[in-house]
Amino acid sequence: MFENLADIGEKLSRLEQQLSDPNLVKDQKKFQSTVREHAQVSKLHELYTEFQGIGSDLEENRRLLREEGDDDELVELAKAEIEELKEREKELTDTIRLLLLPKDANDSKNIFLEIRAGTGGDEAALFVADLFRMYSRYSELKGWKIEVMSSNPIGIGGFKEIIAKISGESVYSMLKYESGAHRVQRVPETETQGRIHTSAVTVAIIPEADEVELHIEPHELKFDVFRSSGPGGQSVNTTDSAVRITHLPTGLVVICQDEKSQHKNKAKALMVLRARLFDLMERERNDKISENRKSQVGSGDRSERIRTYNFPQGRITDHRINLTIYRLDQVLAGSVDEVAMPLITHYQTEALKTLQ
Repeated sequence: MFENLADIGEKLSRLEQQLSDPNLVKDQKKFQSTVREHAQVSKLHELYTEFQGIGSDLEENRRLLREEGDDDELVELAKAEIEELKEREKELTDTIRLLLLPKDANDSKNIFLEIRAGTGGDEAALFVADLFRMYSRYSELKGWKIEVMSSNPIGIGGFKEIIAKISGESVYSMLKYESGAHRVQRVPETETQGRIHTSAVTVAIIPEADEVELHIEPHELKFDVFRSSGPGGQSVNTTDSAVRITHLPTGLVVICQDEKSQHKNKAKALMVLRARLFDLMERERNDKISENRKSQVGSGDRSERIRTYNFPQGRITDHRINLTIYRLDQVLAGSVDEVAMPLITHYQTEALKTLQ
């Protein structure tokens, strides 16, 4: 399995030479790609070097067993060390195999988190706010930065829609499986007879795209400005600071009105639009992948019902991997890893099967 790592040291040296070339910085796309590849190859080289060292240590201990068979104390020490080395060898094997998996080019990127109310009226809008708090607290625990780009609040504390940018290390890789329909089952505060209502919201995790990856021609954009409005339509601004951008070739529309500055709203809207266009291109490309491959890595279809939050039972169920846990309060308080990590492990395991 590791035959391709035989020349890993030479590959690392070549990448280090490339990074020392001052001309590389002039091509930002190639520079960023080289930096990412160097980090991966450097990690592989470190692990593979340790893996080879363990192989040598195992052989040395087995030699001692053969030659020192009459020395009981030495034999026991060698046997104990062999067991420890074999355990570490297995850990390294699993880690290296994961690193050798084909990489999602977006894994290291920042994301735009988009949460929208679906069926359920005000109850769905309230659950949008609940999920946004959940992801916000999770981001704080991870040391990520979260910034609201656009929101459409309702008067009772919920949102018809909220869009936020989350920046930090490996954000997309940790949250990419959150895309889809999230269903909530609970008794609304306005329900007088104690009946459980079912509502739904949609979550979209969109990787950030920069100008190097996606260039938009100025003539492809239509800009409109208007006055921002708050819940109930009341005016919250006396100037035309809200911005609507329409991408004419695709019809995509982005509205930002949270900032008092038209310039800031325009900048945010352009960031969101670029990410949505990049995401659209990615999804069109993925549609061409075989259904077999999609089933191995997960489709990420946002129309798919992926998770149910049942408040009366304190239960969360992820329908993709039949995961059920009774720690709803903790997850909503930010312990998203309890549902995110089993998903990541599941899809990594499925992908590993393709290497065997």
